[in-house]
Formats: sequence, structure tokens, C-alpha cells
Amino acid sequence: MLPGGHAGARGAGRGHGDATTRRTSLGRPDSDDLRRAAAILAAAERLVVFTGAGVSKESGIPTFREPETGLWARYDPMQLATLEGFLRDPALVWRWYEHRFGIAAAAEPNPGHHAIAALEELLPQVIVVTQNIDGLHQRAGSTDVVELHGTMHSFRCLPGRHRGFGWEVVRAQEERPPRCPECGELLRPEVVWFGEALPQAALERAQRLALACDVMLVVGTSGVVYPAAAIPAAARHAGARLIDVNPAPDALSRLCDVFLAGPGGEVLPALVEAVREARRR
Repeated sequence: MLPGGHAGARGAGRGHGDATTRRTSLGRPDSDDLRRAAAILAAAERLVVFTGAGVSKESGIPTFREPETGLWARYDPMQLATLEGFLRDPALVWRWYEHRFGIAAAAEPNPGHHAIAALEELLPQVIVVTQNIDGLHQRAGSTDVVELHGTMHSFRCLPGRHRGFGWEVVRAQEERPPRCPECGELLRPEVVWFGEALPQAALERAQRLALACDVMLVVGTSGVVYPAAAIPAAARHAGARLIDVNPAPDALSRLCDVFLAGPGGEVLPALVEAVREARRR
């Protein structure tokens, strides 16, 4: 678990829970808040962008909390996305994942993804830590992405001895579920199911980044899914400035220096432009 700790030198003089939540009548963040957030970002040396399902939702990818439609409406995702569900009916779980992966594969990066990637041109170091599995950050141009919940673009055998198979291995087989070409065991997506631990290497790197960054930009996450939700809190406790972008206040808003209300696809392009202006001064 990430250490809570007390705020270090980077956090001196800043209280928690002072985030501003004003919005204009147009539903956009208050311009003063946008300028404050831009000034914080413009001075960042080590920025971590922490993203959740809300970023992908703006590209048309439904979250797990949204009800399924069509043939899948009678199934509970919380039951399908588990090891128990897979062992009970692996063919059903595979069909469901191919349905969801099909939606994600057809999606395109939205303006929020592109704005995050554009920050790499403006700041010395930008690293994305995401709870999303769709790869849209990479497609938008982000070059360093830590995938806390795995990726829909890679598969492994159920025992975990053979990893890193791509979609070409899956598509080459008619059988569902497909089997590992090395050992013959069932293949599964390299994603984190409910009840499973996060990939150790990804989690440990995210923890190190949280403790080392001077600014963390949080976008599209509810801040309630642990242990991932502990990462922004750890950054804040270590002294990093925290900026939260979400349509409505969330569990992390009380910790942040600036809260920008609105969808990332609208807020982030405006924020990046404000950062450009701030760095020109």
C-alpha cells in the first residue's frame, strides 16, 4: 500500500481541501481556476497524469458501472470480469470481452487524450498512469504510459507461464476461448479482473512516480477504486500539487489544489492552451 506520510517541502504552506469548484454559466471551469491550474502545470518539472474511465467514456467506451445493452443486458459485468466467471463459462466471458474490445477498437482518441499527449511538448517530463485498458493514450501520442489495469491488446495463458500474445494469435483460432500456442491452456486477456491484484511492476512504478512528481493531473476518475485511488492521495501527501478534472466533484476533490469542473475533452484542450500562454510569459 502507498505510504500516507506527511506533506514534505513541496507541500509546505498549502492546506488540503481548498479546491475551488466554481463554474461559469456555460458549464466551463471558472477562468481564474483555469489560469491557476495552468500556472501550476507550466512550472511542473515532473508531471504525472492519472486517468480513469471517464476519459475513455468520452470516446464512446462504456464504463463497467453503465448497464449493458442488447444481448448482454442480462449479464452483470461484475460477475463476468472475474476469475470465477471465467472458470465457470470461459466461452461466455470471451464472447463478452470480444464485444467490449470491439467497441474499444472502433473508438478514437478524443480531444482529452490529444491534449494530454500535447503536454509532452510543453513540459520536461510527462508520464501517464491510467486505469484504462484501451491503449487510446498511446494512439493519441503519449509516449510513456503505465497501465495499472493491464491492456486489451495482450493475452496470456491462464496459468501465467506464457504472456504477450497479440490479437493475431486470437484471430488465428476459431475456438472460443482460444488456447495458448505454447502450452495449450486457455488464453485470457492481460487485464485485471475483480478480486485480482494489480500488476506488481506497474503498481510499483506508479507508486514511485506518485512520490517523485511535483504535480499530478487527475482526469476522469471517481477516486474510489483501490489500490489505484491511493496513488493521487500519496502524491498529495508527499507534497505534489494536485489538479482534478471531472464533471462533478469526486472523492479526490477535497485533496486537490484546483478542481476544474467539466469533461476532460472540453477542459483539457483549454488547459493546455493556457499552459502554452503561461510558458510564453
